[in-house]
Amino acid sequence: MKMSTANKIGKFLQYFVLIAVGIIMIYPLIWMIGATFKNNAEVFSGIGFIPMHPTLEGYKAAVTQNYGGNINIWRAFINTYSYVIPKVIFTVISSVVAAYGFSRFKFKGRDLMFSIMISTLFLPQVVLNVPQYLMYNTFGWINSPLYLPLWVPTLFGTETYFVYQLVQFMRSIPKDLDEAAAIDGCGPFKILYKIICPMLSPSLVAVALFQFMWSCNDFMGPLLYVQTPSKYPMAIFVKLSMDADAGFSWNRILALSLISIIPQLIVFFCAQDSFIDGIAAGAVKG
Repeated sequence: MKMSTANKIGKFLQYFVLIAVGIIMIYPLIWMIGATFKNNAEVFSGIGFIPMHPTLEGYKAAVTQNYGGNINIWRAFINTYSYVIPKVIFTVISSVVAAYGFSRFKFKGRDLMFSIMISTLFLPQVVLNVPQYLMYNTFGWINSPLYLPLWVPTLFGTETYFVYQLVQFMRSIPKDLDEAAAIDGCGPFKILYKIICPMLSPSLVAVALFQFMWSCNDFMGPLLYVQTPSKYPMAIFVKLSMDADAGFSWNRILALSLISIIPQLIVFFCAQDSFIDGIAAGAVKG
């Protein structure tokens, strides 16, 4: 067998496997889209995604009905992004500042503090729920109209995973750039803003995108700290739509679930180039 023929066969098998795995992974989403146009009986009739008798009743019910009091899908969207957006912004800022300190400055106890920070990655969130709840309750933040427990901690670089990720990125940036900027009269924060951050832009997009998706999908945080139905975010609102009192119209529930993830899909596809560059930069770091 000629080498060119073997290469073609190898390429064919490679793409065949990738396409097959891709279809398997994306088919549940395709099925959900099709199921939003089906009635209850047709939803459970098979795994086919093309509706035999299309209907828009699921979408009409999803955007018009209220659940759990004075709350609807539009109010739930507003509630969600009223804390997700500041959480993303403050996560990026605080993580960059913390990573800058660990990667660029030598101070007493730096290695010990970095080790303690990394060790917090081994603590499951369920272990922290009770002490955090007691602390926020002491502060009077439970059921805060501003969702304080959900975003204020990000001001203090508490997202260890992102800090560690950015430290690795910053270590790949030559310190000669810092020294050249310092000779030109730049201070530490100006070096961070003018030199480091522009070079970190792909990784910053990756951090923001991860935090955006995780925050939008967070269920436990709002469940613990939000007690007023009119302030529920989308994560809890979708659960409320499955309440037995409202009935299980699966096309409505699936339509609501699909609508709830559309902003995340839009943000991801708009930022995917920078996101991939950020991940690749970490993978090839020397």
